[in-house]
Amino acid sequence: MSRKTARLTVDHLAELADPVRSCVFWELAPVDRARLDHDERIAQKESWLSTVLRDWGSCGRVVRLDGRTVGHIVYAPAARLPGAASLPTAPGSPDAIIAATAWVEPALRGGGLGRLLVQAMAADLVERGHSAIEAYGDTRGRTVGCVLPAEFLGSVGFKTQRAHPTTPRMRMELRTALSWKDEVELALEKMWGVVRPTHKATRPIGSVRVASRSTARLR
Repeated sequence: MSRKTARLTVDHLAELADPVRSCVFWELAPVDRARLDHDERIAQKESWLSTVLRDWGSCGRVVRLDGRTVGHIVYAPAARLPGAASLPTAPGSPDAIIAATAWVEPALRGGGLGRLLVQAMAADLVERGHSAIEAYGDTRGRTVGCVLPAEFLGSVGFKTQRAHPTTPRMRMELRTALSWKDEVELALEKMWGVVRPTHKATRPIGSVRVASRSTARLR
């Protein structure tokens, strides 16, 4: 099996399962999304992604398993995510890009793919000159939904920026994400039995591809 990250495109959306594919929690304000049916939400999500890709650039990453999309992460400036304004800990810091949501197929969670997506997001944003990422966490332990679990965010390096009982705003300095690049690679190699090539510590981070003989599980 092979695993790699790639830039999120409109074509990838068709491979995502519901309710992820039709979630427009971030892309629209509450009043606007309440007016749409299921098919209209899918069309709106595709339109949003096309517009952001054209006007701002890459706004997501996917994890591909043997050519199939099994997970993704979406991020953008706060101005591109009007749904965030309805959250109690909004607005975010002006210097931060917002990590809106991420998802990995349930059967593949627990094997580092979520962390791999965060790493790919950080690498993209550093290359483009950004210094921080913020995300709104959910503390209620729900396994479905458009808001990321606060526990997951904490496990991949986010720290609470503004506390809240159910929806804390969390932040990660991008230098923190890059500092555990080698740690992630080593952990994946131990899990999947990959021999790590010799490289300099300053090697740029790009798409990650790992050969595996076992099935991965999101973290």
